[in-house]
Amino acid sequence: MFYRGKYVESGDAREMGLKRQRLMDQGSSYYGTPGPSYMYNAPPPPPPSYSYIPPPFPVVRLRGLPFDCAEAEIVDFFHGLDVIDVLFVHKGGKFTGEAYCVLGYPLQIDFALQRNRQNIGKRYVEVFRSRKDEYYKAIANEVFDAPGGSPRRGASRARSSDETRDLSEFKGLLRLRGLPFSATREEIVKFFKDFKLSEDKIHLIANPEGRPAGEAFVEFASAEDSRAAMSKDRMTLGYRYIELFPASREELDEAASRGRLLPKSFEGKDPTEPTAVLRMRGLPFSAGKDDIIDFFKNFSLSEESIHIIFNFEGRPTGEALVEFASADDAKAALAKDRMTLGSRYIELFPSSAEELNEAASRGR
Repeated sequence: MFYRGKYVESGDAREMGLKRQRLMDQGSSYYGTPGPSYMYNAPPPPPPSYSYIPPPFPVVRLRGLPFDCAEAEIVDFFHGLDVIDVLFVHKGGKFTGEAYCVLGYPLQIDFALQRNRQNIGKRYVEVFRSRKDEYYKAIANEVFDAPGGSPRRGASRARSSDETRDLSEFKGLLRLRGLPFSATREEIVKFFKDFKLSEDKIHLIANPEGRPAGEAFVEFASAEDSRAAMSKDRMTLGYRYIELFPASREELDEAASRGRLLPKSFEGKDPTEPTAVLRMRGLPFSAGKDDIIDFFKNFSLSEESIHIIFNFEGRPTGEALVEFASADDAKAALAKDRMTLGSRYIELFPSSAEELNEAASRGR
């Protein structure tokens, strides 16, 4: 696939390679064996002063795509970047909601990662780093899974592909996606009733607004159990089918450090319930409580009603929770959404008293 036409210079490189080969084939003096009148003993090359690390293959992995997603939507999602190829991932002939996207240059990977959790349609899409071998493996799997792609298609494909996945992909953690917003830890334990789980091993995820995101991390007793639990992929909990993905401890720790784990006191509650608490995101790291009071100068606030959030290293995350005098004040304060504080524009989201209390209890 070739959407942007940005590889013109690579064509020049191939042409240069052909010219170089013709010179060698024609016995040019540059490449031929020197005659007796031209004896030259080249000195040994100097030792390298550094080790060369080749740039990474420019590919990213997308997860959570709409099931009717088209290639043009991926190109539009990465507007401004050079999309060279889009590979949709299927399993058992069904689209998994994942895709690989090859970009024009390695430098574009970081720009692509900035689109993480932005929306295509009504679904937010996760963007991850990937590798060349993962992309090629996905291509091979697509060929194998396609009708007529392999004579082995049939009985041997009746088993779930998760049964044959490399155990190294599993770290004892799974990520659940598609949960009802009212889902509780107890319901997730029942969903995995064939496995030994306790509620403290289930971590519900909050969205940037501090409300249930419909996702969770689940810690299993072993990597083998987490792989076996993949048999529950796309089974239903309540009225929603649940997607399962292997996850890592790093992903769980990152969610915790960003304050994205839902407090137990908030689970199962109606996310549309009015609240007097707002979450601020995008604050300058140097912002203090007096700056926030000035930002909301039309409302009656005190320093005690403002809670700046810090990560586990004691550094500000750029977020804060603000408690207003009433739910009506908080609703009116949402008019300040995307206004600037210093050089940064601030995003505002409804939050909850439970999240505020949780942050206060952690000293955050």
